[in-house]
Amino acid sequence: MADIVKLTASDNTQVEFINEISAQGGMKDMYWCPGKKEVVLFFREKIDANSKDRLNNIVGLYRERIFNQMGGEYWKNLFCWPTKLVEWNGKFGLVCPAYDAHFFFADGPFKGKEKNGKWFASAKLRNRHLRPQDKGTWLSHFHMLIKIARAVKRLHAAGLAHSDLSYNNVLLDPAGGNACIIDCDTLVVPGKYPPEVVGTPDFIAPEVLQTRELKIGDSNKKLPCRATDLHALAVMVYMNLLYRHPLRGGKVHDVNDEKRDEAMSMGEKALFIEHPTDTSNRVKPQNLGKAELPQGDPSKLPYTICGPYLKDLFDRAFITALHDPSRRPTADEWEQALVKTTDLMQPCQNPNCEAHWFVFDNKMKPRCPFCGTEYHGQLPVLNLYYSPRNDGKFTPENYRLMVYDKQTLYMWHVNRFVVANEKTSAEDKKPVGDFHFHNGQWILINRRLPDMWDKTDDKQIPIGGYVPLTEGRKILLSKKDGGRLIIVQIISN
Repeated sequence: MADIVKLTASDNTQVEFINEISAQGGMKDMYWCPGKKEVVLFFREKIDANSKDRLNNIVGLYRERIFNQMGGEYWKNLFCWPTKLVEWNGKFGLVCPAYDAHFFFADGPFKGKEKNGKWFASAKLRNRHLRPQDKGTWLSHFHMLIKIARAVKRLHAAGLAHSDLSYNNVLLDPAGGNACIIDCDTLVVPGKYPPEVVGTPDFIAPEVLQTRELKIGDSNKKLPCRATDLHALAVMVYMNLLYRHPLRGGKVHDVNDEKRDEAMSMGEKALFIEHPTDTSNRVKPQNLGKAELPQGDPSKLPYTICGPYLKDLFDRAFITALHDPSRRPTADEWEQALVKTTDLMQPCQNPNCEAHWFVFDNKMKPRCPFCGTEYHGQLPVLNLYYSPRNDGKFTPENYRLMVYDKQTLYMWHVNRFVVANEKTSAEDKKPVGDFHFHNGQWILINRRLPDMWDKTDDKQIPIGGYVPLTEGRKILLSKKDGGRLIIVQIISN
């Protein structure tokens, strides 16, 4: 039986671990602590004083700022953050929480393996190896990405950059919509600590690849920072919704040197595979393997299926700002676009559809792009309006809410000053209404709104009452400042 090693950690607390390597990563060896609620990760190579100082700040100053303040509990599920430092036999190590059980395959051919993000971002891996119950739904992928964007936003607000954000450094649980950023020991304070890693292929920003050969200290050399995180985040969103890489197309820059071709394709000459005017990097479907289809072919599943909010951000990330880091969408913009897109989603009426959900495309005959099933029946579309001066005059907000049976209404739909994010209060997370198809018509039941008003029939909708959703009906959700007006549009097919 393996020995139990007892150490005093950097915060003067006692740490125990089982003296037996349980797993090995690229730089560290993992040891279980008794009870398996924590692990100790020892670096195999010696680390310098600068790295020790950086890690001390991660487990001390920055951990205090993020986790030990009001709302800090929320972040513990989104990061696997080192809690203390240890030294043993000349090795430097980190104590970290163990991963939650839902981040491991519970059964099947990969039972016990970590749910590394790459499993779910690659069409080949998804189609060849994953079972339907492992894949989740398209909607659950949105829920995971919202959490990742939110976590990156928090890092950046704290003055940190991940420096190696990729599908290898996130764990995903599509069935539950859960996500967690790991390997937080790579975090850097841009400008203070030089990054120890450049990043993971597929996620390294073009400007970093382009200047990779320059020496540290050269003013032209680009290092991982918050702007490079934002490139990686954009790639991650694209890959987790479309299961292909946004820059890996059919263009070859050097037929004789594969390494140089890779550096050009992902660096200096990087080009969006779905660029609207420059088609030179289009994917060549004939070169794709069977397991990469149909997702690998943008002509079958173009990025526009992700809806207007994400299309705008993809255009900025991979066209406007691909080689102009200062113009990249922020993590907050990605979070809000993902949240608003979930309000545009409809359940597919085909019970065998793998995606289960799709984004309404503003067409009179909506159809699921994944399985081709057309929506049949009445489909209410709620267009949201607001009053800029709270004077009863309403203007469109470029915000829509799709209706499906048993869908719920929340305060962030009711009032534009309530935002769905990590700061949303417990009270505002409670549903305030719900939608049903009842006796041949769609209705909205008022559960908690004291001044919901049917402006079409000029009457109040009391709590517990309902209003039918008919073409052109106007429903005021709240009379308070920021309260929204709904105008109903009915699509029949």
